[in-house]
Amino acid sequence: MAKSENPWTQAAQPCKFAHRLSALTPAPLIIDAHTHAFPKTAVADPAGWAAKQCEPHWQKLVVPEKGRPSLQGWVDQDAFLETMERDGINQAVLLGWYWENPESCQIHNEEMAQWLRDFPNRFRAMASVHPEGPSPSELVEWAVKNQFSGFGELLPSIQNSRLSEPFWSELAKLSSEAGLLFNFHVTEPVGRPHPGRTPTPLEDFEQFIAQNPDLKIILSHWGGGLFLHELNPYVRKLFRNVYYDCSASPLLYDSKIFATACEVVGPHKILFGSDFPLRLYPRKDQTPGWLRFLQEIRDQNLGSEQENQIFAGNAADLFHL
Repeated sequence: MAKSENPWTQAAQPCKFAHRLSALTPAPLIIDAHTHAFPKTAVADPAGWAAKQCEPHWQKLVVPEKGRPSLQGWVDQDAFLETMERDGINQAVLLGWYWENPESCQIHNEEMAQWLRDFPNRFRAMASVHPEGPSPSELVEWAVKNQFSGFGELLPSIQNSRLSEPFWSELAKLSSEAGLLFNFHVTEPVGRPHPGRTPTPLEDFEQFIAQNPDLKIILSHWGGGLFLHELNPYVRKLFRNVYYDCSASPLLYDSKIFATACEVVGPHKILFGSDFPLRLYPRKDQTPGWLRFLQEIRDQNLGSEQENQIFAGNAADLFHL
């Protein structure tokens, strides 16, 4: 792509930080630690996939009732890569889903494994898990063999499970030993009602983390605000291997949360994540993308060092990029 055609440079021209950009300035490295590449059949027919696979929770999220437009965007591999190129995203982490049907997990994992084989330098992946599917040892063996980075996005309650069950502790133990990560979906306990706000008791995470202190864990969606409890010295010490991604942040929180989180936990514990291809600005954008969210974060004036940690440095360390 010619420099004059770089859409990121063009989009940045009217912004207040445009004076920092020039033809001699390399584009900032950006790693999205929270994206989704759903199975081809799910992308082609979301409602049909949900019905066939018995996935009522997913259907409620992506196929709204009464004909309302869905926040979920749909992209195939080509469109995903084209949007990454357009918006200046260097690499992306593909997350699994907390499917209700174990078979759905297998289908989704095979889809992501193919993306890793196709573009190993652009993607990392974390596998879908269901406690009624393969055993923890089988899951870890499969993840290592297929070069997955861990497991997530995890939400045991949707699968009629609890973090206190032996399955999760065994998977955590083996994952920690293998250097694999966990990513949990965490919902804010209060706020505007929406289909994705499934109860995720914060005390469950505290107990799980206490039992698995060496396991590196990412809590999605700012951990439902759990990061604020790191102001408690006991929690801060306990959560030394816990990180937070900012996925779907524009739909959930005021942009001031970036400065607040940097002050409370430090930029070294924050990962840039979008939840792509979710439409984060549904009133402004008909299709999913990154540019508006990137600009919103830069507008917080966090400073180049903190931005670099959030946009890429922390993810590069965790995912060995």
